[in-house]
Amino acid sequence: MRIAIGADHAGFELKQHIIAYLSSHGFTVSDHGTNSIQSVDYPPICAAVARAVRDGNADFGIVLGGSGQGEQIAANKVNGVRAALCNDLYLAEMARSHNNANVLAMGGRVVSTDLAEQIVDMFLDTEFEGGRHERRVAQLHEIERAENERQK
Repeated sequence: MRIAIGADHAGFELKQHIIAYLSSHGFTVSDHGTNSIQSVDYPPICAAVARAVRDGNADFGIVLGGSGQGEQIAANKVNGVRAALCNDLYLAEMARSHNNANVLAMGGRVVSTDLAEQIVDMFLDTEFEGGRHERRVAQLHEIERAENERQK
Protein backbone atom coordinates (compact mmCIF):
# COMPACT_ATOMS: atom_id res chain seq x y z
CA MET A 1 0.00 0.00 0.00
CA ARG A 2 1.24 3.49 -0.90
CA ILE A 3 0.93 6.29 1.64
CA ALA A 4 1.61 9.98 0.96
CA ILE A 5 2.52 11.92 4.11
CA GLY A 6 3.22 15.53 4.95
CA ALA A 7 3.48 17.78 7.97
CA ASP A 8 4.22 21.28 9.05
CA HIS A 9 6.85 22.04 11.69
CA ALA A 10 4.49 21.11 14.56
CA GLY A 11 3.83 17.69 13.04
CA PHE A 12 7.37 17.03 11.82
CA GLU A 13 8.50 14.75 14.67
CA LEU A 14 5.30 12.69 14.52
CA LYS A 15 5.67 12.46 10.73
CA GLN A 16 9.18 11.04 11.10
CA HIS A 17 7.89 8.49 13.60
CA ILE A 18 4.96 7.46 11.39
CA ILE A 19 7.20 7.13 8.32
CA ALA A 20 9.46 4.73 10.22
CA TYR A 21 6.45 2.85 11.59
CA LEU A 22 4.79 2.45 8.18
CA SER A 23 8.03 1.54 6.44
CA SER A 24 8.77 -1.15 9.02
CA HIS A 25 5.35 -2.65 8.23
CA GLY A 26 5.99 -2.83 4.49
CA PHE A 27 4.18 0.30 3.31
CA THR A 28 5.63 2.49 0.58
CA VAL A 29 5.74 6.05 1.91
CA SER A 30 6.20 9.25 -0.10
CA ASP A 31 7.25 12.20 2.06
CA HIS A 32 5.92 15.58 0.92
CA GLY A 33 7.69 17.61 3.63
CA THR A 34 8.48 19.48 5.73
CA ASN A 35 11.97 18.37 6.59
CA SER A 36 12.60 20.12 9.91
CA ILE A 37 11.00 21.88 12.86
CA GLN A 38 11.56 25.26 11.18
CA SER A 39 8.28 27.14 10.84
CA VAL A 40 6.57 26.47 7.52
CA ASP A 41 3.11 27.03 6.03
CA TYR A 42 1.07 23.81 5.89
CA PRO A 43 -1.40 24.43 3.00
CA PRO A 44 0.99 23.61 0.10
CA ILE A 45 2.25 20.48 1.87
CA CYS A 46 -1.25 19.20 2.58
CA ALA A 47 -2.37 19.99 -0.96
CA ALA A 48 0.56 17.96 -2.32
CA VAL A 49 -0.43 14.96 -0.18
CA ALA A 50 -4.08 15.31 -1.21
CA ARG A 51 -3.17 15.57 -4.90
CA ALA A 52 -1.06 12.42 -4.64
CA VAL A 53 -4.16 10.59 -3.41
CA ARG A 54 -6.48 12.20 -5.94
CA ASP A 55 -4.12 11.43 -8.82
CA GLY A 56 -3.72 7.78 -7.82
CA ASN A 57 -0.07 8.08 -6.80
CA ALA A 58 -0.98 7.07 -3.24
CA ASP A 59 -3.73 4.89 -1.81
CA PHE A 60 -4.11 7.08 1.28
CA GLY A 61 -2.68 10.28 2.67
CA ILE A 62 -1.67 11.44 6.13
CA VAL A 63 -1.31 15.12 7.06
CA LEU A 64 0.03 16.28 10.41
CA GLY A 65 0.25 19.56 12.25
CA GLY A 66 -0.12 20.88 15.77
CA SER A 67 -3.82 20.08 16.04
CA GLY A 68 -4.38 18.61 12.57
CA GLN A 69 -7.34 20.92 12.01
CA GLY A 70 -5.78 23.28 9.46
CA GLU A 71 -4.15 20.36 7.70
CA GLN A 72 -7.51 18.63 7.31
CA ILE A 73 -9.09 21.80 5.94
CA ALA A 74 -6.25 22.31 3.45
CA ALA A 75 -6.39 18.71 2.20
CA ASN A 76 -10.17 18.96 1.76
CA LYS A 77 -9.71 21.84 -0.69
CA VAL A 78 -8.49 19.29 -3.27
CA ASN A 79 -11.36 17.83 -5.28
CA GLY A 80 -11.93 14.14 -4.62
CA VAL A 81 -10.32 14.18 -1.20
CA ARG A 82 -12.17 13.34 1.98
CA ALA A 83 -9.79 14.25 4.78
CA ALA A 84 -10.80 13.50 8.36
CA LEU A 85 -9.32 14.81 11.59
CA CYS A 86 -8.93 11.73 13.76
CA ASN A 87 -7.25 12.27 17.08
CA ASP A 88 -8.85 9.13 18.54
CA LEU A 89 -9.65 5.58 17.43
CA TYR A 90 -13.42 6.01 17.13
CA LEU A 91 -13.09 8.89 14.70
CA ALA A 92 -10.57 6.96 12.60
CA GLU A 93 -12.93 4.00 12.36
CA MET A 94 -15.97 6.14 11.49
CA ALA A 95 -14.03 8.24 8.98
CA ARG A 96 -13.23 5.12 6.98
CA SER A 97 -16.31 2.97 7.53
CA HIS A 98 -18.94 5.69 7.06
CA ASN A 99 -17.23 8.48 5.10
CA ASN A 100 -14.70 6.54 3.02
CA ALA A 101 -12.08 9.10 4.05
CA ASN A 102 -8.88 8.87 2.04
CA VAL A 103 -6.69 11.30 3.99
CA LEU A 104 -6.05 11.10 7.72
CA ALA A 105 -5.26 14.28 9.66
CA MET A 106 -3.79 14.21 13.17
CA GLY A 107 -2.28 16.64 15.63
CA GLY A 108 1.29 16.14 16.74
CA ARG A 109 0.53 18.23 19.84
CA VAL A 110 -2.60 16.19 20.57
CA VAL A 111 -1.74 12.50 20.15
CA SER A 112 1.16 10.47 21.48
CA THR A 113 3.24 8.38 19.11
CA ASP A 114 1.67 5.20 20.51
CA LEU A 115 -1.85 6.49 19.96
CA ALA A 116 -0.90 7.81 16.51
CA GLU A 117 0.24 4.30 15.50
CA GLN A 118 -3.09 2.87 16.66
CA ILE A 119 -5.04 5.56 14.80
CA VAL A 120 -3.06 4.93 11.61
CA ASP A 121 -3.68 1.19 11.92
CA MET A 122 -7.41 1.72 12.51
CA PHE A 123 -7.69 4.11 9.57
CA LEU A 124 -5.80 1.88 7.13
CA ASP A 125 -7.39 -1.40 8.29
CA THR A 126 -11.01 -0.25 8.31
CA GLU A 127 -13.03 -0.92 5.17
CA PHE A 128 -15.72 1.40 3.82
CA GLU A 129 -19.12 -0.11 4.64
CA GLY A 130 -20.86 1.18 1.52
CA GLY A 131 -24.65 0.75 1.62
CA ARG A 132 -26.42 3.84 2.89
CA HIS A 133 -23.04 5.51 3.36
CA GLU A 134 -22.25 5.18 -0.35
CA ARG A 135 -25.25 7.37 -1.15
CA ARG A 136 -23.97 10.04 1.23
CA VAL A 137 -20.45 9.98 -0.16
CA ALA A 138 -21.98 10.36 -3.65
CA GLN A 139 -23.84 13.41 -2.35
CA LEU A 140 -20.53 14.89 -1.20
CA HIS A 141 -19.17 14.41 -4.72
CA GLU A 142 -22.27 16.07 -6.15
CA ILE A 143 -21.79 19.12 -3.91
CA GLU A 144 -18.20 19.32 -5.06
CA ARG A 145 -19.21 19.04 -8.73
CA ALA A 146 -21.91 21.70 -8.34
CA GLU A 147 -19.50 24.10 -6.65
CA ASN A 148 -16.96 23.60 -9.43
CA GLU A 149 -19.63 24.33 -12.05
CA ARG A 150 -20.79 27.39 -10.14
CA GLN A 151 -17.25 28.80 -10.12
CA LYS A 152 -16.89 28.59 -13.92
